[in-house]
Amino acid sequence: MKIPLEKFGTTLISRELGSEAFKAFQPTLLELPPHEELEIDFSGILTLSPSWADEFLSPLLERFGERLVLLPSDNLSVHATLKILQEANKRPFKFRQ
Repeated sequence: MKIPLEKFGTTLISRELGSEAFKAFQPTLLELPPHEELEIDFSGILTLSPSWADEFLSPLLERFGERLVLLPSDNLSVHATLKILQEANKRPFKFRQ
């Protein structure tokens, strides 16, 4: 299942908004078959803050582990944020090339 983060906006900032987006996303997670990957698409994202991403991506990483796959992005804020989260979680994300 591919999830375009752009559906939550193009400027993804603040811990509160990340938490709200994660809660709104919960019904969609129930539709994911047990062995299917969850792909996160960063297309169209202008800004991704560490606080928003921590509230949204960190719980997904905890829940899905290797099944969470991040799609490529040229956005520097996405790259910087993902680096921070990997260090904070002490766990790498799986990236699709």
